[in-house]
Amino acid sequence: MNFKSKELQIDLNYFNEKEEPMLNENIKFNFIDLFSGIGGFRLAFESLGGKCIFSSDIDKWANETYFLNFNEYPQGDITKISTEDIPDHDILCGGFPCQSFSIGGYRKGFCDTRGTLFFEVERILKDKLPKAFILENVRGLVNHDKGKTFNIIKKSLKNLGYNIFYEIINSKDFGIPQNRERIYIVGFLGQINGFKFPLPKKERVNAYDFLEKDPEGFQITETANKHLEKHYTNLKVKKKINKDYPIFATEIRPSRCSFRNDGISPCLTAKMGTGGNNVPVLVNEKRKLTVRECLKLQGFPDAYKIKENYSQSYKQVGNSVTVPIIRSIGEKMINTIYEQF
Repeated sequence: MNFKSKELQIDLNYFNEKEEPMLNENIKFNFIDLFSGIGGFRLAFESLGGKCIFSSDIDKWANETYFLNFNEYPQGDITKISTEDIPDHDILCGGFPCQSFSIGGYRKGFCDTRGTLFFEVERILKDKLPKAFILENVRGLVNHDKGKTFNIIKKSLKNLGYNIFYEIINSKDFGIPQNRERIYIVGFLGQINGFKFPLPKKERVNAYDFLEKDPEGFQITETANKHLEKHYTNLKVKKKINKDYPIFATEIRPSRCSFRNDGISPCLTAKMGTGGNNVPVLVNEKRKLTVRECLKLQGFPDAYKIKENYSQSYKQVGNSVTVPIIRSIGEKMINTIYEQF
C-alpha cells in the first residue's frame, strides 16, 4: 500500500492490506483542514483520494511548513472567519488545540480560550452539515473536570444530528513506535448502521528502524550528560537493559530522569519546542532525537519538508497527528459514507 500526497510518498507496510480494504477508486470527496498545523490530516485524506478545499491555522511557523508541502498558506484565525467564507465540504477534519485538557498543561478546559475553540468546530458543523467529521485530542479530554467537558462535547455534537463514535488509540499499536495516546472522535450526519475503529496491529515496530545514523549537531550538553549518567547508572543496577532496543531518556534533571527501553519512543509533545529536557534523548549516543526522526515517529514521509527552526520545528511535530492512524480511520470513514449515504 503506497501513501501518496502530491509528490510525497510513504510506505505504509505496517497496515495489512488483507485486513484493510482498499477504497473504491470511484469515490470522490472533499474535506477541510481546521487547526491544520503541518498538514497531517491533509496528507492522510489526500492519500485516500480526497481534495482539501480549505485550511486554517494561526501559527505562522506551521503555515510556512504547510506552504512548503502543499503550495498554499492556510487562512488565519478561525474565530474571525465566517462560515459563509468556508466552502461546503464532505468531511471536517480538526485536531483542535489540546493544551486546555492536557496533563502537561493547566487543564483549565473551557475556562481557557484555547478550549473554547471546540465551539468553532460546532459552529461550522451547524452551518455546513458535512456528511462526517473526525476530531483528535489528548486522552485527558475524556476525564477532564470529571468527564463534564467531554459530555458537553458529545451532547453538542449529537444535538447537531451526528451519530458519534470515539476511541483512545495509541500510536505504538499501529506500526509507529511512539507511546502516544490520543482520543479520536468520528461523527456521521444522521443514523448509520455502525462504525468500527481499526484494530491494533499484532506486531510492533522497533524504534531503531526509525533512527538516523550518526547525525551531527544534536549532542546533549555536558550538564545534561552528567544528570543522565547519574540516573542511568542507578537504572543499570536495578534493571536489565535490552540491547535490542534503543534506550530513551526524558526529563533529564538533577533529581529526575525517565527511561524507556522497550523499542518504543516516549510521546512527542509540543513542549519539545521549549528545548532542553523535553526532547527525547538516545542514551547510548548521548544525543537528542533529530527533527527528521520525530517526523518519522509521527508517520510523515521522508520527502516531507519542514522549515528548520530548532524550537519551532520540534513544536510543530509534537503538535501534529500520527498520520497513518488518521489514514486508517479515514479509510473506514469513507467506506462508511460510501455505503450508507
